[in-house]
Amino acid sequence: MNYFSSDFKLGILGGGQLGKMLLTETRKFDIQTYVLDPSDEAPCKIGSNKFFQGSLMDFDTVYNFGKQVDVLTFEIEHVNVAALEKLESEGIKVYPSPATLKQIQNKGDQKDFYIANKIPTADYRRFENLNDLKLAVEEEQILMPFVWKSTEGGYDGNGVKVIRSAESFEGLPDVQCIAEVMVPFIHELAVIVTRNPSGEIKTYPVVEMEFHPEANQVEYVICPARIPDAVSEDARDIALKVSEAFNHVGLLAVEMFRTEDDQIVVNEVAPRPHNSGHYSIEASYTSQFEQHLRAILDLPLGNTDSKAAGIMVNLVGAEGYSGNVVYENIEKILGQDGVTPHIYGKKQTRPFRKMGHVTIVNEDINEARRIAEEVKNSIKVISN
Repeated sequence: MNYFSSDFKLGILGGGQLGKMLLTETRKFDIQTYVLDPSDEAPCKIGSNKFFQGSLMDFDTVYNFGKQVDVLTFEIEHVNVAALEKLESEGIKVYPSPATLKQIQNKGDQKDFYIANKIPTADYRRFENLNDLKLAVEEEQILMPFVWKSTEGGYDGNGVKVIRSAESFEGLPDVQCIAEVMVPFIHELAVIVTRNPSGEIKTYPVVEMEFHPEANQVEYVICPARIPDAVSEDARDIALKVSEAFNHVGLLAVEMFRTEDDQIVVNEVAPRPHNSGHYSIEASYTSQFEQHLRAILDLPLGNTDSKAAGIMVNLVGAEGYSGNVVYENIEKILGQDGVTPHIYGKKQTRPFRKMGHVTIVNEDINEARRIAEEVKNSIKVISN
């Protein structure tokens, strides 16, 4: 099929920053794009050939949108799977497939899937509601501290909380959830696996993630991870095993823990471009966004090696600021070598909202990390 400068139409469900960065690649290749998003101010609005406003969870909206395109993909998991299944049955190519998405959307099902496929993961128990969980804690079937996760609807640290005492339950929604044993880990790692329908498969280098202590959001993504080669190989092998089990097409970001005795434990996955792969725009031969396109269109996959060490710093709304966004000291960081900011196009900031990211590339990982700290301390996302 001719995808380039043709009548071919690629549909993207979700018009956020991931979609916006994907559109940079579709524009490079002159591929026509249709985007659906609930917000009239979605970052993708300016970059797509056609933009539609509507709910991603509404069957008819998703189905009618999908009927207009040749291949359908998504940049967010919270979409109507039944509509995707119907579209697929009518010959529209949907990647990753509705079957893959279904296994991943519910975190309880995702955990059950790991157990069924002998993939190492933290011990857990599922609960239908908050009351059942509290009862299990009272009866000491579940010991604190543990990690509470809502099975559906979580993102960017929302829907996840460490429960250390009875007070920790305050403010939690009464939804289906899992209680997960806390893993004593020394590193949080991630591997992006990419696969096309012909079965070609590649992994990106292992990255290491440093988290914000309060917001449960990634502050730095470091590539390559500062871990022994043997641990790195193990992480890539497990990521491949996860990918094969899900039989996904496109990108699969596999988040993991490295324990004190060098075991790799899978935390969760995302079947789409991912925060842990943003460094690849500047630091890799093939960015994760170009790779996602290559994969879903069944084109040859690109080289996943890095050209240099890369570190990504998330730009999130500063605490105490809401309203029209201002990026303070952005000129200062633009004066530094190897520093590239990406602004997502969200006009309104609020505390901890993801507003952009900055990539730092350098031959030396330690120097890159030092500059990343400088960048983090210089730029502030505030409101006027």
